[in-house]
Amino acid sequence: MAAASLLAQAIRLLARREYARAELEQKLIAKGWGRVEVRIALDELATRGYLSDARYAEAIAAQRAGGYSRRRIAEELKARGVARSDIETALAGAEIDDDAALRALWQRRFGRAPGNEREKARQVRFLQARGFALSTILRFLRSADAHELDS
Repeated sequence: MAAASLLAQAIRLLARREYARAELEQKLIAKGWGRVEVRIALDELATRGYLSDARYAEAIAAQRAGGYSRRRIAEELKARGVARSDIETALAGAEIDDDAALRALWQRRFGRAPGNEREKARQVRFLQARGFALSTILRFLRSADAHELDS
């Protein structure tokens, strides 16, 4: 009886959104279920195809593409307990181009080269928070400066 209730609760959670296995396990344990019974239930859900870290990783990679760097997406998935192989497969499938994502994100957010050092620091912080490397950001901002001077 309790196992059926646990399965029902896990399925209700999965009906709302995808979860990584480790994430769902923590959520159910926090609700008072025992670790062993949760793992058994999650094995059952994985067998039925309701729970898949690979599918979860693909969903997150597709959702974050264009707004975050590959590195940031990979770090987020790793923090949620997704296996490295699932992360690599998801990132390869999403075909994320960091340079194009950086350019598009910067254009949407700022649209013009920073006018002073304070503005430059603000833009750098924003782009670093999205997972882009400092060297890539600075190289991009220098090219944005050059394009604005040419115009």
